[in-house]
Amino acid sequence: MTLYTENKLSIKSWAEEDRPREKLLQKGRQSLTNAELVAILIGSGSREESAVDLSKRILQSTKNNLNELGKTSLVELMKFKGIGEAKAITICAALELGRRRQNADILEKPQIKSSHDAHQVMAAILADLPHEEFWVAYLNRANKVIHREQISLGGVAGTVVDAKIIFKKALEQLASGIILFHNHPSGNLKPSQADINITKKLKKAGLTLDINVLDHLIISERGYYSFADEGVL
Repeated sequence: MTLYTENKLSIKSWAEEDRPREKLLQKGRQSLTNAELVAILIGSGSREESAVDLSKRILQSTKNNLNELGKTSLVELMKFKGIGEAKAITICAALELGRRRQNADILEKPQIKSSHDAHQVMAAILADLPHEEFWVAYLNRANKVIHREQISLGGVAGTVVDAKIIFKKALEQLASGIILFHNHPSGNLKPSQADINITKKLKKAGLTLDINVLDHLIISERGYYSFADEGVL
C-alpha cells in the first residue's frame, strides 16, 4: 500500500483558497505562481504528485525560466511522468500565445472628452435599430472606454433598465464612470419622462458607489441628445 505525504495530496483535498483555479477566481491571476498557472493548464498530475508539484519539476528543469520553457519540445515535456501528448501540446500552445501577445499591438481605448466622442462610440450600433436597446459604456479614470455592455433589449416603444445589472458590471470592471445610451427608433430625440427618471435614479445610485454617471445619450438616425449638454443630468 502506497503512503502519500501531505505535500503530495490531490489538489482536490487542499483548502479551497489554495487550489490554483479557485485562487485565480478569488484573488486574481497575478496571485498565482508560475507553477500554479502551469498546473491549471495540465489539469492533473500523477498518482505520485499533484499537478502543482509536477509543474514545479517541469519549471525546475528550465531553471524556472519561462523563456526556456517556451523552447522545450513536446518530446522533452512528455518525458515527465503525468505529461502526455495532450498536456504537452496545451503547455506549448499557452506559451506560444504568450509570445505572440508580446508582439501584438496594444489597442488604444477611445477617450471620451465630449458628447460627440460618446456618440461616436455607440452610433454605429444604435442609430438604425428598429427596436430600443439600452447600453452602458464603462470608463476608467482617464475617461477611456474599457468596456461596453448591452443592458437590455426592448420593443419599439421602450426597454427595461435594471440598475443592479449596470453597477454590478461597473464594479467588475473597476469603472470610475459610466455613460448611458439608448436609441429612439421613431427618430424623436426628446427624452421621455421615463428617460429622465431612470437617468436621475442611476445618477443617484452612482454617487453612492463613487461611480459617476457622466452622460446619457439618446441616439437616432437624426443625431443624438445629450443629457449633460442640455443640463438635465
